[in-house]
Amino acid sequence: MLLYEAGYPVEHLDGDAVREHLSKGLGFSREDRDTNIRRIGYVANLLAKHGVLVLVSAISPYRSTRDAVLAEAPRKLEVYVDAPLKVLIQRDVKGLYARALRGEIPHFTGISDPYEPPLNPDLHLRTDQMSLQECLSRLLTALAPFGVREVGPR
Repeated sequence: MLLYEAGYPVEHLDGDAVREHLSKGLGFSREDRDTNIRRIGYVANLLAKHGVLVLVSAISPYRSTRDAVLAEAPRKLEVYVDAPLKVLIQRDVKGLYARALRGEIPHFTGISDPYEPPLNPDLHLRTDQMSLQECLSRLLTALAPFGVREVGPR
């Protein structure tokens, strides 16, 4: 919201929303997850070509697919938002980790399916070790080369 309120053309592609509207019917097999991430990347690139800052928040568990999608983006910033599994379970407001640990959700990233972390992200935010304000500050600094100079309402 800060970027939008500051007047920047920005769009947020949330993985859950995209899955419901653009990738409805896809499951959580590796092939379906890869298809979902490729679709998100395609839409992000379309928006970016028109000067929109695109923020993508999606679980992209497979490094090869993530790297291929990032390679197609002319300008990008890969931000690895990271926390240990124990912390993710504690923060899970939807109860999905508990269900996955009981075996109710197959192919759940980090539980019954792998997560391959980025090898060299542009920005690595350890949310278990950094405050929200520190994460935001580092993100805004990393966005400076994309023309983001100031935030907050204008």
